[in-house]
Amino acid sequence: MSFGLLAALAAALLTGSATVLQAVGARRAAAGEPPGGAAALAGAFRQWPFLAGVGMDMLGFGAELLALGRLPLYEVEAVLASALAVTAVGAARVLHVRLRRSEWAGVAAVCVGLCVLAVSAGRDGPGRGGTALRLGVLLASVLLIGAGWAVVRYAGGRRAPLLGLVAGLQFGVVGIAVRVLPDARLPDLFAEPAAYAIALAGLGGFAALTWAMQNGSVTAATAAMVLGETLGPAVIGVLLLGDHTRHDATPLAVTGFAAAVLGALTLARFGDAEQPAPAGTAH
Repeated sequence: MSFGLLAALAAALLTGSATVLQAVGARRAAAGEPPGGAAALAGAFRQWPFLAGVGMDMLGFGAELLALGRLPLYEVEAVLASALAVTAVGAARVLHVRLRRSEWAGVAAVCVGLCVLAVSAGRDGPGRGGTALRLGVLLASVLLIGAGWAVVRYAGGRRAPLLGLVAGLQFGVVGIAVRVLPDARLPDLFAEPAAYAIALAGLGGFAALTWAMQNGSVTAATAAMVLGETLGPAVIGVLLLGDHTRHDATPLAVTGFAAAVLGALTLARFGDAEQPAPAGTAH
């Protein structure tokens, strides 16, 4: 197993576990606060589970950066989809809900899909994208912040999955921006659109996911996040950045990618079975 794949798996484990901890802290902070309010978001930072989750997320992002430098973008994003399996199992313990057979099938599909991807993946492409792509990721990060605000204000009971989708799209923008970021010295980065896209999309995705966890099913929100985070970067990586599979392994890679993503999305049904945790556990 390559170092890049190990780094991607570590990122998935860290971020999946972090989501559960952040959900505990975010829900405690949201008690008695209006949904999507700044007070609920700020209050999460006074909860130790949330802070522990943030720390794990930072470690996971570092591991993701290592993976992005060694693997095709589509493979890294598909491996990160396995974070949903980690979240589902962790949330089952925290929220005292049993995984059904369909959810275990989803976990198995994710694992099998990742194994197939590991066998079929080639090297990441040489493309870095032009100025238009770097400006595009910056524009996308700004538009998605506006989309998150609109969801909080108008989406009502559909906030959790929609905010999860917005968060995933933002995190996908981060992955693309990291990939296209040119090797530049610090002063030059202040004029680099991709650098601003990383900051804006990272913060916007973090806020959207936190609000999603305060407004509904943790796993349903994470499933929507996986969809947004995985598909966009994979398409950009293959079409614009030259990512490819091993020789004659494209059908195998497509099969593995589809199994990993569909298995992760199958776990979205797990969110329908979530029950409130006992008082003092996850409000």
